[in-house]
Amino acid sequence: MANCAEPTWVFGYGSLIWRAEFPFAEREPASIRGWKRRFWQGSTDHRGIPGAPGRVVTLLPDQQSRCWGMAYRLDETSRERVMEQLDVRERGGYQRHDIESHLKDRRVPGLMYLATPSNGNYLGPAPLQTIAEQICKAEGPSGANREYLFKLAQALAEMGSKDAHVTALLEMVLERSGQAIPPR
Repeated sequence: MANCAEPTWVFGYGSLIWRAEFPFAEREPASIRGWKRRFWQGSTDHRGIPGAPGRVVTLLPDQQSRCWGMAYRLDETSRERVMEQLDVRERGGYQRHDIESHLKDRRVPGLMYLATPSNGNYLGPAPLQTIAEQICKAEGPSGANREYLFKLAQALAEMGSKDAHVTALLEMVLERSGQAIPPR
């Protein structure tokens, strides 16, 4: 984790992009290099339930990729409390991972929450159709899994970011639900 003397930046690449339910001093679109986003993490505490997990995103190492998200600089007066809140929020298989975020005009050290194959909720790869079907059906305490996908796609579009995996799943889920596919 970042040195206590340095500002603490948290990089969000999933629901943290649009649902930061914690105080922060600064928020800025950011990217990290060497990672790609995938709907490979199971969610039994937010977007699904035990026995019927939803699918949420995690990141996989990929030297050719760049992942866009949102970076939050935590206020030092609330940093410890916010980190405790985030640890609880991300308890379903995510662990802190040190990274460097690329902001508009600088790079900042920070952390993100990463779900690896070693956690009990990790679902791993599957055909996109299978992932889309699971997203269409799953619902949990934080709402429908398709809402998570829609909000992620919308947040990425508002940032001007393209993610082929998210876009492909969005199109499949919209087709399955009979909704119109938004123009690109």
